[in-house]
Amino acid sequence: MKNGVRVYVTVVVAMVFGIVLAGKSFANDAAKVDASAEAVQSVTVTLKNHVFEPSAIEVPADKKIALVVTNSDATPEEFESHDLHREKVIAAGATATINVGRLKPGIYKFAGEYNEKTAHGTITVK
Repeated sequence: MKNGVRVYVTVVVAMVFGIVLAGKSFANDAAKVDASAEAVQSVTVTLKNHVFEPSAIEVPADKKIALVVTNSDATPEEFESHDLHREKVIAAGATATINVGRLKPGIYKFAGEYNEKTAHGTITVK
């Protein structure tokens, strides 16, 4: 083969090889994203009359947890948990997702900062 043709063939082979490897890498990355998306357990909590329902939640240890909190009250509330290191103001009639991640076994307290006497609860992780 002539030098020009040899270089062309080498470049084409390298490009095809690179595309194949990139495709495998993309497929692996997509599988990782799908696996992590499936691993999140959502727990629905409703704030009504300044009370969290349910107020006692139980979840498995070492599994990604997301709290989906709906504020059914006519006033805003601040979801707060020193144990979880999370706080979020939730407007009246709004829903917020609070990602708490993987938790170790134990009891984690949370409260509504604006109505702490009535809006409080626990997450028990087993």
